Amino acid sequence: MQKKRHRGRYSLEMPRNNIKREQFKRMVSLASASLLLGVFTLCFGIVWYEYYSDAIILPFYRRGNWVLIIIYLAMLLIFSKAYGGLKIGYLKRTDMFYSQTLSILCVNVLAYLQISLISRHFAAVGPMFFLTILDLLLLLGWIFGTNKLYFHLYPPRRLVVVYGDKKAADLILKMSRRVDKYMICESVFIDESMEFIQKTILRYEGVILCDVPGRMRNDLLKFCFAKNIRTYVAPKISDIILRGAEEIRLFDTPLLLCRNYGFTLDQKIVKRIFDLIFAIVVSILALPFACVAAIAIKLDDGGPILYKQRRLTLGGKEFNVYKFRSMVVNAEAAGPQLATEEDHRITKAGKFLRKYRLDEIPQLLNILKGDMSVVGPRPERPELAQQYEKTMPEFEFRLHVKAGLTGYAQVIGLYDTAPYDKLKMDLMYIESYSLLLDLRIILMTLKTALFPPESNEEQKKEMELELEQQQSNQKEQGCLLYTSDAA
Repeated sequence: MQKKRHRGRYSLEMPRNNIKREQFKRMVSLASASLLLGVFTLCFGIVWYEYYSDAIILPFYRRGNWVLIIIYLAMLLIFSKAYGGLKIGYLKRTDMFYSQTLSILCVNVLAYLQISLISRHFAAVGPMFFLTILDLLLLLGWIFGTNKLYFHLYPPRRLVVVYGDKKAADLILKMSRRVDKYMICESVFIDESMEFIQKTILRYEGVILCDVPGRMRNDLLKFCFAKNIRTYVAPKISDIILRGAEEIRLFDTPLLLCRNYGFTLDQKIVKRIFDLIFAIVVSILALPFACVAAIAIKLDDGGPILYKQRRLTLGGKEFNVYKFRSMVVNAEAAGPQLATEEDHRITKAGKFLRKYRLDEIPQLLNILKGDMSVVGPRPERPELAQQYEKTMPEFEFRLHVKAGLTGYAQVIGLYDTAPYDKLKMDLMYIESYSLLLDLRIILMTLKTALFPPESNEEQKKEMELELEQQQSNQKEQGCLLYTSDAA
């Protein structure tokens, strides 16, 4: 006797085309990452046994060698996780290469220092140098091979956008830049009937919800959850605040607590101790770079080396932030204004300092004084903050914590990221703060400084060229091309 299947409120036919393949995606990524890390560890093991194990004063027994190799693997895992270089199908090939290159350099430098410490003298650099070159060559082969396999198994997702505001065009344009990952085929305005929207969603592999009113968004989220349909949501400020909520287990009814006062006392103490240690150590290490920057500024136009400006920190308190001067003297004679990427006021030395963020070095003094933290929302000028608050009253939420030398918005966002999006990123950091997150952001800052990301404008130009090349393929699949004009 055939069993009857319950058909409830959301009982439209469930799409099952790619569900089985999706279940194995994590396994494919895990296997690929394990292969790369395994090969790197094997190469290090060979170098250790061939060039270093017998050169130390007291050679290890078998287990000692194994422990050293396991430590190397552990460092690979930590730095690869921090830089995200193992995210197959998520990052672009160039981003994967940059991220994993930094991981390799950090791990091999630390491994060399560890070997030198064990040897009680500086060990030979040659073997580790050639190991690094070999790792980079293996990395290139791994990136091209795994990406080709991944996108063969998992082609770009065919998506539909449900939107309620013209600002959705910006998000659509950004996602359309990743034509290797997303294929936006149709858009639906919220004025359409719920039945029409649901039927449209069922024709695709995923849906993007952008600025959809609360009640409709809740209904669509439940519908997509019931149908196992992947959903991308542009979060509102209230959504981000809820991410940091604490679960209350005192009753038999679920309850969330939003404390809404920034960091707790113990978090503030730990963060301040970390700030002091970091500022002292980095000030010593950065001293040669600071001297070179100061000489370059003086030789460029003979003006002052340092520049101070009023900024906002915890609770709206104003303070003087210190920076190496990167603009001409009296750059704001006409009044406060935001700097642009090709700003004519930026000096020749300033372009280099800004590109690699060396102009921020004097802010270590602000950290030592307690005005700033190492990680936090970037300090904003009072005049600009007042302008932002006219259209974004929530902008003052950033002032629940100290301003930072670097921040989540700086390592994830771009040079020309919209202020509202940066505000969301800052709130994401505040609501999910941890010391580990601070360490990861610091490591990501190193990547951003060495490999500055392209601006939205530069990416838009590249995307238009890529879309022209792939236009014929997408038309065959009946998808809508979102160029800058379409958006």
